[in-house]
Amino acid sequence: MTLKKKLAVSTLAVSMAAASVAGFPFSSQGLAKHLGGVASAATSNDAIVTALKGRAAVLYGTLAEADKQILRDFRGELQGLTQAQLEADFAPVTDKLTFLTQADKSLLHKLYVEIVTSVYTPDYSAVTDIQKSENYQAYKDLVKKIAGEIGLPNLTVDEVYSSIFGTSGVEQTLIPLFKGQSEAVILAALQDENSTLFKQAKEATLKVAVGSSTVNGVLNGLNKFGVTRVELAAVKNNLQNEASVTKEKAAALVLARAYYNAYLQAGGGNNGGNNGGGTGGGTGTVVTNPTATPGIYDVSKLVSIVGDVATLNLVDADVLKAFDALLAANPGKTGLTLTLNLGTVNAKTVKVPLSKVIIEAAKAKGIANIAITFNGLTVTIPVAQFSDAVTLTTTTGEDATVTSISKLKLASKVYDFGLTVGGVATTTFKQPLTIKLPLKDTTGLDKELLSVAKVVYSDLQFQGGVLDGEHIVEPRDTFSSYAVLENKVSFSDIAKVQAWAGRQIQVVAAKGAIEGIGNGKFAPKNNVTRAEFAKMLVRALNLENSTATENFSDVSSTAWYAPYVAVAAEKGIIQGRTSTTFDPTATITRAEMATLISRALKLTNPDAKTDASALNKFTDAAKINATLKDGVAFAASNNLVIGNAGKFNPTNTASRAEAAVIIYRTINFK
Repeated sequence: MTLKKKLAVSTLAVSMAAASVAGFPFSSQGLAKHLGGVASAATSNDAIVTALKGRAAVLYGTLAEADKQILRDFRGELQGLTQAQLEADFAPVTDKLTFLTQADKSLLHKLYVEIVTSVYTPDYSAVTDIQKSENYQAYKDLVKKIAGEIGLPNLTVDEVYSSIFGTSGVEQTLIPLFKGQSEAVILAALQDENSTLFKQAKEATLKVAVGSSTVNGVLNGLNKFGVTRVELAAVKNNLQNEASVTKEKAAALVLARAYYNAYLQAGGGNNGGNNGGGTGGGTGTVVTNPTATPGIYDVSKLVSIVGDVATLNLVDADVLKAFDALLAANPGKTGLTLTLNLGTVNAKTVKVPLSKVIIEAAKAKGIANIAITFNGLTVTIPVAQFSDAVTLTTTTGEDATVTSISKLKLASKVYDFGLTVGGVATTTFKQPLTIKLPLKDTTGLDKELLSVAKVVYSDLQFQGGVLDGEHIVEPRDTFSSYAVLENKVSFSDIAKVQAWAGRQIQVVAAKGAIEGIGNGKFAPKNNVTRAEFAKMLVRALNLENSTATENFSDVSSTAWYAPYVAVAAEKGIIQGRTSTTFDPTATITRAEMATLISRALKLTNPDAKTDASALNKFTDAAKINATLKDGVAFAASNNLVIGNAGKFNPTNTASRAEAAVIIYRTINFK
């Protein structure tokens, strides 16, 4: 039975042992370098092979296809290393083992590649392939030679096997120690020599029997030739610094998660594959310094691509470190956002799983949002509303999705957004998720008329959005397909108000905050009802929330204005006429309109100031109802209302044109 076969189905356990004995970070690659030269190929045992096949089925059965591809990718990288590269990388150790000939070293390099690459073959072939190697007998002879030189001439493969998998072996020694711990805790401990868990694992592993000696005795045998942990670490670093080897830690962590899912979770047993709602941890390269730029965590090296799908493979422990760095850099501040920067991702679909560990840690630490950014696109997720693992999926669609249903000019790519919570698709959110869409070439387009459009079957619903350089930002309480378009809207009846309201009507209509009355008409002089203004305000300030509710007896749940009244009432922007009635069809006065605008803007801009003296500019200020004066003063202070010929006319009914102007100013409020 070869060490190759053992490694293929016990990565986490023996990696723990390697980390403890050799003193270098958690790494299957490091394990093979340390133990691979001590004991390896030997006579096969059919019973053992059968048992290991069963264990391989359990372990690899927990992996998603994307994870398996990470293993294959790394396997290919290792197989591509030349003998010259391997000789230089292994020199710190092989130069110390003076009894090795040049032929021995070359053979040892080949054995190393076979052992390690077999670990990253996610199927049963890892158990049997080594027997087919043309160097099989030579490997056995080389291992026997090395074992004899380090003072263990009678060491048998059965004894090595027992030291790893036996009832008193490494595996059974470490499982009780690690079982029930979270994956994040385990991985963090294995990468921190000073952690209590690491020290416990090291102490326990050194005492495990290997034949008539112990693991510590094996290490002492190597020490006789000057091979210490320093030399082993040097070999590890050499291999990790190979430019062509980029997937080593990602692949090691894939197998670590498989072992965790199969054997180490509380309750034990095989808990299935990677469904996005598990315990977290994930696969991927452990970025050595996730705290380099507090608030922005470069995770570009943690992205794996299979076909048209890219998946971010986070490590819980590293994300938690990034949280702590963000908090340390912003003492006492609230509402903080950690941005996961995936860089440029060349895939149609991008999946970003955030484990339950990450979600709960963010909430516990007071991190308000986790933002995901790639290819110029950013999605910001408020985490407080979730209590399970979350997976964001973004797919770049075809332009025809939009151009086939509209002649309006497309100003961005088409994006389809999806979110699962605990593995269940979720399309509505209590707190909006904010999408920041990158614009394409906008030459010749009227940027003020750009609006985010939601694709609903064969129609477009314009949602608005705030221009931010070459992006447009829009919070969304639902997910679907979205794109940015130049939404040119024209009305045939606004000539008389064109000078002071024409542009404002066009822009507000483009954003979907106000609509015409049909047949290309806007009716600028018509009065505005309470229900109409609630919709204008909620749409203009992106306050929509499909989970908001209201209990007014005169607002039918099926009425077009019901969701807008619900949001406005829930946020305290607008009150009912009584505790049970809203009076949706009643007209709204100019003073009421100014007050509602002020309440809404104070919610979104809590630092905005009010200058009570601003009312002095109006000769009719005394006519403003006392309960509305503060709102009108805020609006006047911030030039949201200007008045006419020195008067404010507070009790006049607001017209649709006036409403469009004040909504336009609200959209552009800074």
